[in-house]
Amino acid sequence: MSNTDEIDDSSAPLIEHLAELRNRLIHSVVAFIVGMVICFTVATPIFNFLTAPLCQVLAERGQDCDLIFISPQEGFFVAIKVSLLGGFLLAFPYIGLQMWRFVAPGLYKSEKGAFLPFLIASPFMFILGASFAFYIVTPLAYDFFLGFQQFGAEGEAVTEGAAPLSVVFQGSAQEYLNLTIKFIVAFGLCFQLPVLLTLMGKAGLVSAEGLGNVRKYAVVGILVLAALVTPPDVITQVILFVVVYGLYEVSIFLVRRVERKREEKLRAEGYYDDEEEFDDPMMAEFEEEDGK
Repeated sequence: MSNTDEIDDSSAPLIEHLAELRNRLIHSVVAFIVGMVICFTVATPIFNFLTAPLCQVLAERGQDCDLIFISPQEGFFVAIKVSLLGGFLLAFPYIGLQMWRFVAPGLYKSEKGAFLPFLIASPFMFILGASFAFYIVTPLAYDFFLGFQQFGAEGEAVTEGAAPLSVVFQGSAQEYLNLTIKFIVAFGLCFQLPVLLTLMGKAGLVSAEGLGNVRKYAVVGILVLAALVTPPDVITQVILFVVVYGLYEVSIFLVRRVERKREEKLRAEGYYDDEEEFDDPMMAEFEEEDGK
């Protein structure tokens, strides 16, 4: 092992590592609380921003974008939930930095260079997935849900001769926020799949061939995931399935690329054996008879 690829000097006993972990966790919690307080002061503008997909769909239908509180304390809990989500997003870079500073001293310098891109890619992929959910999936879902409204005499009748009954959307602010956050978090986490599998491939825990062999099981798992994390409508479930399966195929490509680079590095260093070993029973029998 060369001097340029040595573990940082960290011969601290276990109690010091636990103390370091405690300090990092305290810094992360404080950052989260600060971000939450900041977002609580501007909870109303943030909530108004989060209602954009719903307001867009309602405007296309000629309806006002009005949400209601069905209980006295609902407004407070809406502000708290907005603050929790916003505080986590604001504090996430700092929390990631604290995690990195705790783990980095125990890594080789080459491992640091390999791990750091994944640490940067993770929040980027989460934001990409959350944006995809907010700007594409959520409007489609609400357009589907609101299509079941019934308009009476002042609007459009459901069928000819129907009674002038109006069943229109008058949503709860808290229920709307819960569903929207569910979309954002679900897609944000699903977009972590390439990062996770590529990192596992880098560590040698999975292979491109292995991922390809279990593709049919992955399809079933993705279908179950889509049914669990999305509302019971076909549109969002199909979108989530297509996106996650596409990310799975991208992950196989990235893992194969990691394996190719590892192979090229080993070959350049003289550690890779180009001779193939045959495990075929027929070939072994042929070699045994030839030896006789």
